[in-house]
Order: sequence, then C-alpha cells, then structure tokens
Amino acid sequence: MSTLIPNPPHLQNLIEKISLAGKEYFHVVADFDRTLTKAFVDGKPRSSLESILEEGEYLGPEFSIQARKNFAKYYPIEIDPNIPLEQKKEAMHEWWTIQFSLMLNAGLTRDAIKNTMESGMVNFRSWYEDFFSLLKDNNIPLLIFSASGLWYEAIHYGLQNKNKLSDNIDIISNDFIRDENGKAIGIKEPIIHSFNKDETVVRDLPIYQKIKERKNVLILWDSPGDASMADGFDYENIIKIWFLNNDTPENRKLFQEKFDLIILDDGPMDEVNRILERIVAL
Repeated sequence: MSTLIPNPPHLQNLIEKISLAGKEYFHVVADFDRTLTKAFVDGKPRSSLESILEEGEYLGPEFSIQARKNFAKYYPIEIDPNIPLEQKKEAMHEWWTIQFSLMLNAGLTRDAIKNTMESGMVNFRSWYEDFFSLLKDNNIPLLIFSASGLWYEAIHYGLQNKNKLSDNIDIISNDFIRDENGKAIGIKEPIIHSFNKDETVVRDLPIYQKIKERKNVLILWDSPGDASMADGFDYENIIKIWFLNNDTPENRKLFQEKFDLIILDDGPMDEVNRILERIVAL
C-alpha cells in the first residue's frame, strides 16, 4: 500500500465541490524539499538542499563543520512536539540568520548553487512532469513555499533545468540581496523558515492578486511546520496531502486524523495527478 485515504467520502466530496466551482477558483500550494522532490536518493535520506551543500563541501570544510554544529543545536528544537510554537519560531529565525551569515562569509556563489542542484541528489518525484503540465495547461497557479537554505535561486534553477518553469509558478523562498556585480551581500526580509511558511507572506506580492479569489486549495507538504502553509488565507475548500517520508505507526495514526491523502514510501505524484485531473475535468 503506497497511499492512505483516511476518509474516502470526505475526499470525494472535496474534489466534487472544487471541480463544480471551476478551476478558475482553484490553486495549489506546495513545499519543495522532500515534497516535490524525493526524500531518499539511492536508499539514503536527503534532508534538504542546504544539507547537500554541506555534504558536498561546496563552501569548504570549515563551513560544513559549523553548519553541522548548528543543525545539531537547532534541529531537535524544530522537531520537538513539546516546545511551544512561538519558541520554535524564534529558534528557527535565529538558526537561519546564523546559517545565512555563514554562507555569505564563505562566499556562496551561483556556481555553488548550480553544483548543488546538479549533484545528482535532487530528484523530482515520479510523474512530476504530468503534475507541472496539468497546472500549466489549465492556468492554475502553483505557489512553491520553501525555507530552503539555498533559496529562490536554487529552486528556480532546478525547475528551469527540467524545463518546468512557467508563468503560473511563483516561488516564495529566501533570497539574496546582490550588488551590481552579482555578489551576494545580504538576505531579503522576511526570513522564511519551517514555521512561518504560510500564505500571509504573499499578501504584499503580485501573486496575491492572482489567488485571492481562488479560494479552493490543494496543499502538499512533508514537514510538521508545513502544516501552516494555508494559514491566513480565506479558503473555502482545502485538500491536504501529506508525503509521509518517515513512516511509523505513531505517525500514521496522527496524520490520518488530519489529512485527506497520505503518500507513503517516498511515493510518486500519480495519485496527486489523478485528483487534479478530476478537478479540471469539468
């Protein structure tokens, strides 16, 4: 079994409501790392784009050593269910501020980002081509939210390299401030981390005008922090799809109570595509 549908009648009802309303009132929100991309490569877990940068030592061994120390300090805070959300947000902002400063001091270049994306460690899920084509062909906005340490430029390059970068896609992620020579000299605010990836950050962006009346949403994620990605948005119907990359009986029980479709075993996009096909059929 590669998928779980906790409440099939409820999911069917959501699909019918969204389909009847029309695709012009529909948009999709997705995380990038381990959601649109695979969580395992050659049988080994791949945690994030930023981890590939570290492991490949594209910024030198000293950066990688310090980055691992930061991970050991802050990651347990991120995943601890007993730590209050506000405390998590403060810790995540601190972590990324320190991490970004390390990158800038180490001289992060566009070549380092390109090398990371071409490392062979960033693999889109099977059937991703149909996913992107369905949205593009039906003019359905796709918002890609990411707290990735390699930011907008990495995701932009990855999609462009696969010939999947199109006008219906907006990437909401951390980004550089660059000088006239292209050198990275700072980070644009607000810093996006795993616990503030939500649609409130798009209200001052051009994309908001495209989606504010599209109140039916399909959302894809893999991390507990991603669960807030539709917060702050005035939606009418929402389909929640979880890529349960780390499957345990406890996780299954927890997530079956909260999500409409759970994709197991680092599975493909085909079930997502079937839902999209039904939504755009009318």
